[in-house]
Amino acid sequence: MSVQDDLTAVQRCLDDLARSVGRLEKQLGTGGIEMRRVRTDANHLRESVALLRDAAASPATQRKPELVTIPDTPYDDSLWIDTDDEGLGARDRRAP
Repeated sequence: MSVQDDLTAVQRCLDDLARSVGRLEKQLGTGGIEMRRVRTDANHLRESVALLRDAAASPATQRKPELVTIPDTPYDDSLWIDTDDEGLGARDRRAP
């Protein structure tokens, strides 16, 4: 199967899920926290699949992540004056 075929199959399943959730809401009501969570989760799935479909359709799906350059120069020590070395205690005292 191609990616588009798989996405179409997922979309059909989500449509079935939405219909089933609608029937459950009619039977159980929409006021309970459980029903609201199921409805919200189903909606999140639909949104996620829509985003996935958009990402699969765009040619930039294979792009590399943007790199962040970290300088080799040391940080300014004044940034850490009011902090303790984690696990070592304060600078002017001995570690336990």
